[in-house]
Amino acid sequence: MRRNDARIQFVKSILMYKFLLIACMATGLVACNSKKDYDAVFKDPILFCATVYQLNNVVMGNNFPPIIGSRNYLYASVAAYEVVAGGYPDQYQSLAGQVNGLKPVPKPIAGQPLDVEFASLLAYCKLGEAVTFPAGSMKDYVDSLKKMAIDHGMPDDVFKNSVAYADTVSAAIMKWSKKDNYLETRGATEYTVMSDSPGRWVPTPPAYASAMEPHWTSIRTVVMDSSTQFIPPPPYKFNITDKNSDYYKEVMSIKKAGDSLTAEQAHIADFWDDNPFKLNVSGHLMFGTKKFSPPGHWMSIVGIAAKKAKADFPTTVCAYAKTSIALFDAFIQCWDEKFRHNTVRPETVINKYIDPNWRPHLQTPPFPEYTCGHSTCSSAAAEALTSVFGDNFAYTDTTEVDFGIKSRSFKSFRDAAGENNWARFYGGIHFHHSCIVSTEFGTKVGALVVERLKMKKN
Repeated sequence: MRRNDARIQFVKSILMYKFLLIACMATGLVACNSKKDYDAVFKDPILFCATVYQLNNVVMGNNFPPIIGSRNYLYASVAAYEVVAGGYPDQYQSLAGQVNGLKPVPKPIAGQPLDVEFASLLAYCKLGEAVTFPAGSMKDYVDSLKKMAIDHGMPDDVFKNSVAYADTVSAAIMKWSKKDNYLETRGATEYTVMSDSPGRWVPTPPAYASAMEPHWTSIRTVVMDSSTQFIPPPPYKFNITDKNSDYYKEVMSIKKAGDSLTAEQAHIADFWDDNPFKLNVSGHLMFGTKKFSPPGHWMSIVGIAAKKAKADFPTTVCAYAKTSIALFDAFIQCWDEKFRHNTVRPETVINKYIDPNWRPHLQTPPFPEYTCGHSTCSSAAAEALTSVFGDNFAYTDTTEVDFGIKSRSFKSFRDAAGENNWARFYGGIHFHHSCIVSTEFGTKVGALVVERLKMKKN
């Protein structure tokens, strides 16, 4: 496969420049050694949103799939939140003892002044990079944060104490992360393709990639008791010969929709595509194009909501942490189901039994069809965000503007999750029944996260 490396590097450079511009706008200040406004600079929640945006670009640039990306967001967000909880114990409660396996996190040393927000940003960056990526992925950005602190007059003792506390919390969260079974799954056996078994998933064009993360069900959950806490009903029985069967009706419904998409339906599908690496084929030339993944898209939505709500820094961090936890557990719940029944994708069925030339509007991702990952994680994230910002929180999602796709507006987070339900159907990659079930069970995961986590104190 050939990749347009120069183009990708150019895009990454533009995104980095764009981020730095956002960071500067977030502070609204010009760095100057004579200033002593570091406290106001780092209390600006837009700076945290810009930092998440930076991690989003790193995740995208390193070509990690959505489920692995959700792991970066999880541990980065929890690290940032634990700094906030330690720095503001009267307002926020640690997640230690509330989430699986997390032991008490060190508190700040009494009498040593520190900047909680600065330390929170540093902890976010450290975990965002260290959990998966090679060392140095966030170094330039972290250096820019430290320079910002110095330029805006942060005293030496506050600077040193903040860095030290960020390192202390980061070490505790890193230790917790290493026991989630991720490293063990790196050496697990590959998925066995059974092309002679009707109704069972097989690789799809154009990449014909192997199944993605078939052992993710063994990853430690955060809030759920186990990956099997919420088991959906079995998918419709594979039956392509009986025209009255539920399965046959689903197949024909998705084919008909794909053959007659309206411009609005195509826009909905494209908006929620969130394919982290689409393989484009033109003759003998193959190259990849990238977008934010589903969890990256929802991380962006958290920032959009925080800005609209004018949330303060701690509330913003809390929203990111709760949403990232919901996303992470939702993927585990979904992947447990995906590799329980290993159901075939619509594209495969239609090509084999109805029309060999049919292609879905979106590129089919490399894992079984039932249930839908995006619908599951979106509905879980919607519950988490609703618990922070309220229901009927109308907003315009500008996430996809970076990728040439116009924005969409929603009445609420649940409204957005509902549209995502249809998006995967319009895209031709999931049966609508699967999306309906996925939305129901993603909501269960999100509701459990909201019920069990006690974060912001009254």
